[in-house]
Amino acid sequence: MESLHFVDACTSEHFFAMSRIHALGWRTTYQDAVPAAYMAQEITDDRWVPSFRDNYESGRCHGLLLYNGNTPVVCCNYGPARAEDGAYSGWGEIISFYAHPAEKGKGYGGLLMEEALRRLRISGFSRCYVLVLRENENARRFYSDHGFAWDGTQVEIPFPPDTVCIDLRYAREL
Repeated sequence: MESLHFVDACTSEHFFAMSRIHALGWRTTYQDAVPAAYMAQEITDDRWVPSFRDNYESGRCHGLLLYNGNTPVVCCNYGPARAEDGAYSGWGEIISFYAHPAEKGKGYGGLLMEEALRRLRISGFSRCYVLVLRENENARRFYSDHGFAWDGTQVEIPFPPDTVCIDLRYAREL
């Protein structure tokens, strides 16, 4: 029997679980888009632990996990929009969103997304966005299924030595 519950990331254990899920997601999802050398050098299981800890301590954004029993199955970060140009001032953002590869297709992502969107609404945001890699068809479909649509903007993401990926901004009303 499943014992699903949300956990606000606030401990080193939570930050590591989130970082590991992110790393696994990168390794399985972006292997054909991001240079292999970058992946091998940069995408470690603990890569994001310091930033998750800093975000928690500063209150900049919130980490949220969905556990099945004692196992973290999906995680996200959400908070105020990080867009630097001011065009999205006052918006919320799903900053990152990853499911453990072994847990995809079980509906866990949908549960976490709806909870994160609920929390953004409660925080006073009326609109939000998420950036999604152009080539990530599964994620684009997932976000569309949750009311997001591409708003026509994109962001270039450079990866050394000479790769540029494109993130598309998917937006929605809350």
